[in-house]
Amino acid sequence: MSKEPPATSSDTHERSEYVFRLNVAKLLEKTAAHGDTTGWKIYRRTGISESSVYRYLSGEAQPDLNSAMRLAEAYDLDIREVMERVAIEAAA
Repeated sequence: MSKEPPATSSDTHERSEYVFRLNVAKLLEKTAAHGDTTGWKIYRRTGISESSVYRYLSGEAQPDLNSAMRLAEAYDLDIREVMERVAIEAAA
């Protein structure tokens, strides 16, 4: 449980809003180190549907938590290595 006090309406105006996005370049660097240079090979190693893998790699879609964790476990990386914080304005 977080020990931070809940955000007040004035707090939300002072900090920027953000989302987390997959850093495809970093992911591809990690997958290539394991010999997985195609979406098909990533699908085979992770069990994430091939179409979803290709959507993630093209930037059309973002992985849900389950898929992000599958990627992290399959390639022995910390999820924070491939997910980056992006300001909502930049993500739109």
